[in-house]
Amino acid sequence: MDNFRQWTPHAPMGWNSWDCFGASVTEAEVRANADYVAGRLKPFGYEYIVVDIQWYEPQANSWAYHQFTDLAMDDECRLIPAASRFPSAADGAGFAPLAAYVHQLGLKFGIHLMRGIPRQAVHQNRTFAGGRYAARDVAANNICPWNSDMYGLDMTQPGAQVYYDQLMALYASWGVDFLKVDDICDSRLYGMLQPEIQAIRRAIDQTGRPMVLSLSPGPADIEKGAFLQQNANMWRLTDDFWDTWDQLKAMFPVVAKWAPFVREGNWPDPDMLPLGAIRQRAREKDPTQPRSRFTKAESQTMLTLWSLLRAPLFLGGDLTYGGEEEALFTNPALLTMRQTLQDAWQEAADDTTVVWRGISADQQYLAVFNLTDKATALAASMQLPAAARSVWQPAAGAKALIPAHGVGLWAFAPATR
Repeated sequence: MDNFRQWTPHAPMGWNSWDCFGASVTEAEVRANADYVAGRLKPFGYEYIVVDIQWYEPQANSWAYHQFTDLAMDDECRLIPAASRFPSAADGAGFAPLAAYVHQLGLKFGIHLMRGIPRQAVHQNRTFAGGRYAARDVAANNICPWNSDMYGLDMTQPGAQVYYDQLMALYASWGVDFLKVDDICDSRLYGMLQPEIQAIRRAIDQTGRPMVLSLSPGPADIEKGAFLQQNANMWRLTDDFWDTWDQLKAMFPVVAKWAPFVREGNWPDPDMLPLGAIRQRAREKDPTQPRSRFTKAESQTMLTLWSLLRAPLFLGGDLTYGGEEEALFTNPALLTMRQTLQDAWQEAADDTTVVWRGISADQQYLAVFNLTDKATALAASMQLPAAARSVWQPAAGAKALIPAHGVGLWAFAPATR
């Protein structure tokens, strides 16, 4: 059972369709972003291409959900890609052709999954496992409060595990490498659905395919941290994270609290990186603000904090629009730190400043975050070796001002004894 942790010796990196396309991403858009990752970002470690929620909804056309609409479903009560949006999925092919395309690029393919069994399978009194079980008999009345697609599963019913086993077998046959399972880590009304998490873990392991398991949404219960380590590769620490300073500032105590749970194969997840061209399908999209609202300094703060946690890095923008932020999330010195850190921790925090330190085999790191609205100098009490190198401002060294909402991050050799 513990073998799943070997599938992710480093926290996964890649692209996810949610921040830019919401519930309505198309196959053409997935392929275009996969091409971009393969052509420009794969050398930096970005390799997962994840299709987020409602890929089975034929009429999806925005960021929002069409509640109680008809969904694409097979004869075994399993949702399948809507061919109107994913043409290669027609005639029962599912996501196999798209996964094969992603794999040919040298990348890995992932999908989003709502926990449970489709609502319409229950309402239509459908059966699965060759007619042995009825959807109504395994459904639990613990419905997601923000999406109408599914009923939960009553894991005391014998057919419930069979349903998840069949579902994971289908995904394995498609060539899925990554599963983001939603409404399960904190289901708002019902908390963490531990029996369903365990059932999904068993079903994945039974397939023999190394599918990375990511649980959403947060906030995850830290009292269940050991349980999460035993069953998942990634778990969300907060609700959806967006491009506002208030949300980023609020992430500091959350990340500090979860840092001790980081280990190979277990990666606490502060959520995707809302950089670049996001909200492409948002109904409330502001034409004067077509890209992330984060300043350059705030983007550096986010990337530094995520990297100190050794967290997953999933880009949320439509990469085909390009942008200056690419130089930030491909910063070689930052990514080296993230990949080689052996430990990192919050050393101090107050209303104006947060200080982190980290160590690798041959480097020490100091990160000083400026929470104020004005640039500030490094405190005189924080002495840095003359050879310290700035990760973000290599030409400026230790004397550079730390910008408002920004970070100073330095690397230096350990002191000799």
